[in-house]
Amino acid sequence: MGSLISLAEARDHILDLCPAPVSGKVQAANSRGLVLAEPVESLEDVPPFANTAMDGFAVRANDTVGAPVTLSVVGTVAAGMDPVASGIEVGPGTAVRIMTGAPMPPGADAVVMVERTNLLSDGVTVEVAVEVPVGNHVRLAGEDLMAGDQVFGAGTVLGPGHLGVLASIGTQSVVVHRRLVVGVLSTGDELREGPGSLSPGQIRDANRPALLGLLDELGVEAVDLGRVPDSEPAIESALIDAVARCDAVLTSGGVSMGDFDYVKVVLNRIGEMRWMQVAIKPAKPLAFGLVEGVPVFGLPGNPVSSMVSFELFARPALRAMAGHPELNRRNVRALVDGGLERHSDGKVHYARVVVNVLDGQFWVRSAGGQGSHQLSAMAVAGGLAVLPDGNGIPHGSEVEVLLLD
Repeated sequence: MGSLISLAEARDHILDLCPAPVSGKVQAANSRGLVLAEPVESLEDVPPFANTAMDGFAVRANDTVGAPVTLSVVGTVAAGMDPVASGIEVGPGTAVRIMTGAPMPPGADAVVMVERTNLLSDGVTVEVAVEVPVGNHVRLAGEDLMAGDQVFGAGTVLGPGHLGVLASIGTQSVVVHRRLVVGVLSTGDELREGPGSLSPGQIRDANRPALLGLLDELGVEAVDLGRVPDSEPAIESALIDAVARCDAVLTSGGVSMGDFDYVKVVLNRIGEMRWMQVAIKPAKPLAFGLVEGVPVFGLPGNPVSSMVSFELFARPALRAMAGHPELNRRNVRALVDGGLERHSDGKVHYARVVVNVLDGQFWVRSAGGQGSHQLSAMAVAGGLAVLPDGNGIPHGSEVEVLLLD
């Protein structure tokens, strides 16, 4: 554990050990955020019948030539009606009142929007003010999708729009990569929660709420495993219980070089762990391994380090386990406003930055204090600027930025 390793080596090690996605069938209504494991095909045309895109009058386009013209109104078709069953059709010199989404009546090949018509006082004659082409404001059957079309391919991440499409074709269930269950465990006698005064040496647990929030944002089922005291039996019991009901487990703290921590002792005994020192700042210490085949991430204890470590290691690993085609957040090139300072130490620094876009160009500036304990700067940061070893990035120079939104 003594020598530094690259971020790429640490990430490759983790990804190599993480289990493959597990797929299964779920209700389409419950699939938001999940990844399709199999393609979806439409079993029917969408729309299923020709219908109007506007309120107005269904007409024969040829009858509007030379507009303005007057036509006889022979009926009304509302959404949900069947004009054929109602005996409504459009013949020469006639029109039918029609509401948005209603089926086109037989004989009609165009719709004149109501704003370009004037229903005369007799109620059965309409004046059409414009000449319209065939197909005007008509949605054809199968215009969006046709039966047999592949709607979405395997690897599609299902969002609200996808769920709407699935509903539109009557798809009740889909085969997806299962939603992960990921637990977060805090250990330490020094940790406290909630208001009230702290005794000397005590701190409030910020890591667990932050990590649970990151997991919720990721779309997994986040499980709060609570706080466990500094006791080997208690920690071992909590970890054994966690891996029995979770697909992955996150802990924070006790992974630095030289630490003699109960978490480390327990994980070394019950799991196959690798304790790493990664050439980055913050988040240099990292542990990862398998306990009963379940990935366990030992993230550093400082709150900023814990969150950065999650972004660089846990997020891509969990996305891989969930079947996502893209594992990482978006990277952009940005210009530095005011400079980003650092010192040379053989590591790549990840600086918390505020991100703005001006005329299509990304600009970044420091979000504040860069200490691994200064969580307030992490809270307002829109990205992590990647600072190579050296003396920093001067004002106006370009930098790589990992966006956090």
